[in-house]
Amino acid sequence: MRWPARLALRATRDGAATRVHARHDGPLRLLKTLYPEGQGVAHAVLVHPPGGLVGGDRLDIDINVQPGAHLLVTTPAATRFYRSHAGEAVQVVQARVAECARLEWLPQETLAYPACDARNEVRLTLAAGASLFAGEVLGLGLPAAGEAFDAVHASRLLQHLEVTGLWLDRGRLDAADKALLDGPCGLAGHRVLGTLVYAQTDALAAAPALLDEARALLAAVPRSGATHLHTPAGAVLLVRVLGDEVEAVTLALRQVRALWRERLWQLGSPDPRIWAT
Repeated sequence: MRWPARLALRATRDGAATRVHARHDGPLRLLKTLYPEGQGVAHAVLVHPPGGLVGGDRLDIDINVQPGAHLLVTTPAATRFYRSHAGEAVQVVQARVAECARLEWLPQETLAYPACDARNEVRLTLAAGASLFAGEVLGLGLPAAGEAFDAVHASRLLQHLEVTGLWLDRGRLDAADKALLDGPCGLAGHRVLGTLVYAQTDALAAAPALLDEARALLAAVPRSGATHLHTPAGAVLLVRVLGDEVEAVTLALRQVRALWRERLWQLGSPDPRIWAT
């Protein structure tokens, strides 16, 4: 049975506060809005009670951050694409960040189970003066349970992360593609891939210093790197970590985010409360 769900979030600036309004259809909800950093930064926690997606399911998340608002969106648990032979399971996130607004898209990890057929798309658009952080930790298979993301199970996932006009990362991870999964120019046998993106619509003069600090922080993290992309439309800072454990990759990305958040926005970086539960 197909089980679609939609959630629309709108964050508005109300004086010194950010207010969050939500509309939903189906089993996808705004659980709570928290303000651990004060009223100016809203932490929105999204929940999907079924716990994962199977073939035919589709989740659509629409985020609209109005001028001057600051919205952080996260989840209390992983997004799971379960094994299924009933067609593609899809999650699509679309966000628009208005002038001088900020968005942090920081869900917990995405797990692609053996025999899944999945598509995970995140498309983010920035207006003038806007900025964002976006993070993604992807785990392929269930190695702790001895269940591999492999050709025997016909596992496959399309992963798409885009900041319109600034950066696009799109990859089809097919378990039959051994060169990609196990080759030295691909994942080299590792099954966890972490990505952290910071993007803004202005040039970023501080990029060299920010990269130096991030690389120093990642010096003890194998298979990690940071880079700066500059285009006429703006600037992107990018961190990649390739590993074998979701927890280790997640920790590395969170440390860099905390550093850059303080440098770029002059804000501390308390982890969302839901991450500790």
